[in-house]
Parts: sequence; structure tokens; C-alpha cells
Amino acid sequence: MITNFIKGAKYALAGFGLMTQKGVRRYVAIPLIVNTLTFAAVIWYTYSRANEGIEQLITWLPSWLEWLSWLVWLLFAVLIMILVFYTFTLIANLIGAPFNGLLAEKLEKKLTGSSPPSSGRVLETLVAIKNALVSEVVKFAYLLSRVIPLFILSFVPGINVFAPLLWLSFGTWMLALEYMDYPMGNHGIIFAEQRRQLKQHRALLLGFGSIIMLMTIVPVLNFLAMPVAVAGATKLWVEELR
Repeated sequence: MITNFIKGAKYALAGFGLMTQKGVRRYVAIPLIVNTLTFAAVIWYTYSRANEGIEQLITWLPSWLEWLSWLVWLLFAVLIMILVFYTFTLIANLIGAPFNGLLAEKLEKKLTGSSPPSSGRVLETLVAIKNALVSEVVKFAYLLSRVIPLFILSFVPGINVFAPLLWLSFGTWMLALEYMDYPMGNHGIIFAEQRRQLKQHRALLLGFGSIIMLMTIVPVLNFLAMPVAVAGATKLWVEELR
């Protein structure tokens, strides 16, 4: 189990080298630029709107509590960080889904010399893009179906002691499912069948997902997490699961 966990982590790290190879960089650069601009706009808009509200809130504070103004700004900063962390992966993958499928396709061709069935003609490419977007919605529904009961369990006395570990394990597993979907989806494997197959390699996938989870937490690295994860997942698929 430990060996497979470490092997999965190595596949995730291999994504750094794979995503910079000639012929695939455009599929990395485009969603990366779009996501960066999108988040910059969201953060700027949120800050500009919240700035007015916070300043108004501070004016309501009695003079002897004015020293709390720094605490209000601190709480706002923390809120923004939480917002970015929990929404970045979802929004980034919705924007990047069509490009991620193409990235996985091009990398698989480089690694094996042959393309997956979804590649080739324009119509097949358009169908693959549509399927990638539909898959994101299915994965989001799956995420909600697990997050809601997990959230409730976090408030149950006794069980809530283990809540952080449960959240971490679930987040790691979900990230692995998220990115394995691209190479597997290119072969027409639907999300339900993906889960069934990947459960047989749980340690391998948890090792892979743990590195991606770490990347999503670290500033700057979180912007690279998506292409690195897609590239690593494609290599894992080709060498271990295909």
C-alpha cells in the first residue's frame, strides 16, 4: 500500500515535466491565462465592493473600539483566501475542461504513439468538449452528495474529532477522480465506471491526489495544479490503468 501511495505521488510530480513538452504547451497556457485573469477580476471586484461595506462597518464602531478595524480587515483577508481556495479548483476546471481533455489527448499520443478514440475529426473533438463539460456537472453533483453528509458528521460529538482527517481524505480522493476523468473520459469511460475502476487502485490514487491537494493549498502553485494534475493523470493512466 505504501509503495503504491509513493508511486502515485511520483506520477503527480511527473506532471511538471510533461506539461512543458513541445506541442502541449498551448493547452496549458490558454486555460492558465484565462483562469488568472478571471480570478484577478473576481478578487478585484470583491475587494472593491467589500471595501465600501467594511469602511461603513468601521464607522459604526464606537470610538473606543476603533482599534478593532484591523481585525475586521484581517477577517476579510482570511475570508478571501478561503473563497479562493474552495472555488479555484471548481471554476478552473469548468473553464479548462475542454483544454484539459485536449491536453490529456496530446500527452497520451506522445507517451504511446497513438491517440485515444475521441481524437481526430472536428465533430469528435466537439463531442469530446461537450462530454468534458457534462462530466464536470456530474462530478459536482457527486461532490455535493458526499460533502453534505460529511458536513453534518462534522458536528456529531465524538465523530467530529476525526472530521479534519475525513475532509482531507475525501478532498484527496476527489481531486484524484477529478483529474483521472480527462484521460479516461477520452476513452469513453463514464464517471460511474471510472469510480468503479479507480477504487481498485485506491492507494495509488490517494498518493497522486495528496500531491495535487498540497499544490492547491500553496499560493502560486495552485495555479499550476490543474495542468500538472492532468499531465500526471495521463501518465498514470497510460502506464498503470489503460
